[in-house]
This record gives sequence, C-alpha cells and structure tokens, in this order.
Amino acid sequence: MDLKECYAALGGDYEGVVARLGGEWLVQRFVRKFLADGSYDLLCQSLEEENYKDAFRAAHTLKGICQSLHFTQLYESSSSLCDMLRTGAWRPEIDGMVAQVEADHKKIVKAVQGLDPEVLGVTGGASRGEEGGA
Repeated sequence: MDLKECYAALGGDYEGVVARLGGEWLVQRFVRKFLADGSYDLLCQSLEEENYKDAFRAAHTLKGICQSLHFTQLYESSSSLCDMLRTGAWRPEIDGMVAQVEADHKKIVKAVQGLDPEVLGVTGGASRGEEGGA
C-alpha cells in the first residue's frame, strides 16, 4: 500500500498533510516515526495507574501529533479525551472515549504497518532529506 492508500484506509487527510508538510517524503518520514511514539503507551499506563495528570499530557501530545499528521479520526477522539481529562478527574463517560481512542489508534497502526516496505524505509538507504538526525 502506498501512502495515499494508507491515508484513505485510516480516514486521514492525505492532500492536507502533504500540502502542510511540503511533500510526500516528509509525510513518510513522520508517519514512520508515529509507530515509535510513546504517547499512546503513556496514556494507557497513566490511565491504568489513575495518574490523570500524565494521562492528560499523553492525550494532549497524541492529539497534537495526529493534528500535524492529519490523522483525523484519532485526532478527534484524542481531543475529546484530552478535554475530559483536563479536569483531572475520572468520569464514567471517559471509558467510551478511551475505547474510541484505542480503536482509532489500532486502525492507524494497522494502516501504517501495511505500507509498502520502501515507504516505511525498510529497504534501501537514507531517502531524500534523511541523512543523519531525527
């Protein structure tokens, strides 16, 4: 699957992110990094530990990443969860929001993992603009 097909599968805005970041190669670079980002794991761990301050921070970070990458569905669900966690207290309706974030996150991970190996940078050397650095 190419990057445009990936965005279609995850309900993202391909044209918007390419325009915003200035080219498909840069989108590829950041989409690859999404899989290594620890915000979702921190969110889950913090919620399990009932550490709502860190859960809020993790949800806020996840929301920002998704907004930047135009991962529309996960942006919307993490934004709703972030708003709820902003108060620092657990409410029964958060359970449904957490479940939606989990489903949206899984959808993105599955789509990104389905990208062709060259899009993920698995084959070949450094691609355009990726010599050294993060």
